[in-house]
Amino acid sequence: MTTARKLSVAALTVGLVAGLAACAPAGSSGGGGGGDDASGTECNVGISMPTRSLERWINDGEGLKEKLEGDGCTVDLQYADNKTDQQISQIQNQVAGGAKILVVAAIDGQTLGPALEDAKSQDATVIAYDRLINGTEAVDYYATFDNYKVGQLQGQYIEEQLGLADGEKGPFTMEPFAGSPDDNNAGFFFAGAWDVLQPYVESGVLVVPSGKAPADDDGWKAIGILGWGSDDAQAEMDNRLQSFYTGGEKVDVVLSPNDSLALGIEASLDAAGYQPGSDWPIITGQDADVANVKAILADQQSMTVWKDTRELGTQVQAMVAAIVAGDEVETNDTDTYDNGEKVVPAYLLDPVVVTKDDVQGTLVDSGFVDASDVGL
Repeated sequence: MTTARKLSVAALTVGLVAGLAACAPAGSSGGGGGGDDASGTECNVGISMPTRSLERWINDGEGLKEKLEGDGCTVDLQYADNKTDQQISQIQNQVAGGAKILVVAAIDGQTLGPALEDAKSQDATVIAYDRLINGTEAVDYYATFDNYKVGQLQGQYIEEQLGLADGEKGPFTMEPFAGSPDDNNAGFFFAGAWDVLQPYVESGVLVVPSGKAPADDDGWKAIGILGWGSDDAQAEMDNRLQSFYTGGEKVDVVLSPNDSLALGIEASLDAAGYQPGSDWPIITGQDADVANVKAILADQQSMTVWKDTRELGTQVQAMVAAIVAGDEVETNDTDTYDNGEKVVPAYLLDPVVVTKDDVQGTLVDSGFVDASDVGL
């Protein structure tokens, strides 16, 4: 097993820094008109999100835009339809339109270097949002959740539910999935989970009938689902069930790195005749999407790892405020995220496990989801 890439995370602090109001330009009425503050840094922000096809990116983009406009910033929010060329073009247009701060959730973290280097040459500051941007020095800050811990929580949940740490010998059948190969975070998710689960695979307590069990953390791309597509995950699960579970064998657990893949996996299991409360396997997830919260309440998904993206937006809001004010930007990790050209200073937030018992107290009571939307 490869050495665990455990991230050292400082205690979560999500209160706004005292200088947050500095994001409102001097002399501004707060109506989103932009302009310069006393430090001379313009609060003109370009937000580049990857797609509208996933609920979380819609919430992230719109939520951050609202926060920044409330501080008097000019904000251009763009979605790139999961097309890298489109994202590059949108970023270039944002810079040409006067954006001095870019907040970028990359589709492909390897391809944005030239566009961002051009932005830096025009004195823009770049914040990588949730996904690290690789291969360029033109990234100033990174705001994200502890993505290794996301996977670790998924692996530990499986470990606990099956009693593996207590000596349960199984064997249990497991099918592992990984996220999009062009998403840097997907590697962290898989490593966190696999560092927990791989020893049980090696000992034979967990068996993978499909053979799709990477030899180490770095092999995750071979089982990655490009673009995090639910349909593709469903097709892959269909193939595994039809090819490796034809003699009455059942799947005991599916490692799904996020909710989008989990939906496809669940559709495949349903079509294959699996029944919740009977032979339905343990299924992990991430993001607490409404459809998946409903699946958790219906016993079709075991858990999701919740990343309160409102807190991520608040932290980015504080970063923007500090940049505009000319203050030091708060980070709590300065040695983990090496993008191949530099170690990018990062701020990490903690993810939280949500199960059926936690939906009301954690998701609904916090206002993250509406009770009526999930049938409560």
